[in-house]
Amino acid sequence: MNYIETLTKELEGMAMGFFQLLPSFAIALGIVVLTWIMVGVFVRIIGRVTKRAGLRTDLQQLFETITKLAVWILGILIALTVAIPSFTPAGAVAGLGVGALAIGFAFQDIFENFLAGVLIMLREKMNIGDSISCNGIMGSVERITLRETYIRQFSGELTVVPNSMLFKNAVDIFNDQAVRREQVVVGVSYDTDLETAEATIRKAVEGIAEVDKDKGVLVFAQEFGASSVDFLVLWWSNTGEQDKRLTKSHVIMAIKKALDDAEIEIPFPYVTHTFKEALPVEKAPLAANES
Repeated sequence: MNYIETLTKELEGMAMGFFQLLPSFAIALGIVVLTWIMVGVFVRIIGRVTKRAGLRTDLQQLFETITKLAVWILGILIALTVAIPSFTPAGAVAGLGVGALAIGFAFQDIFENFLAGVLIMLREKMNIGDSISCNGIMGSVERITLRETYIRQFSGELTVVPNSMLFKNAVDIFNDQAVRREQVVVGVSYDTDLETAEATIRKAVEGIAEVDKDKGVLVFAQEFGASSVDFLVLWWSNTGEQDKRLTKSHVIMAIKKALDDAEIEIPFPYVTHTFKEALPVEKAPLAANES
């Protein structure tokens, strides 16, 4: 009976303690709701300030995310302090101890991508809308978060890339400058006058409207190929006005037409067979129906 009486008293004490803490829990819940409201208010304020400052979209998102985290952390700490009087932020940090180290190792990749995302947003290059290439992935940057980047590939697929990959590896930004250089190799037969061929190719490329006339066209005799003398042709064009692949197509067609008009051959690969000894040649016997 003593055990039952002791247990009953303990349960009654726990119930009384719970009811005594109900007001604190209600206040803590109100603090959480107020924190949720304040997060929306502060995010809107930060959004207006960053837009007026003319910051990039990814930087606006960075400041809004940091504001959310800061307000939520502060609100939750206040709510825990009210709900649990013995709770203190310093005590919570001290209580983590070795657990914090274990959590750090467990979430190493997450923290790495988080820091990489912050650094990517802070740097000037690679903004939303840029066309990039990294580790074989080519496409347009649609969104940058604190952990990952969304890249819409040119073929239509959406690829979610960890920020650490974009931060650790080289990233090619195609639209950093609108005017970009392109090249093509053209081969002419060995019996062609090379100066005439060079002038013909240069005139053909310079006649393309999309080619930048200020930067000029470069034509170099590059090397002796297996069946042709190869010219390296380089030109610049404004990729913001027209896709560089379409410009390259126009250049190739113009070169082919100019060489045909000048009767300059673009040879197929030639194969020459050399025998050390003369080969006997015999006439094949006629079939019975051909005799």
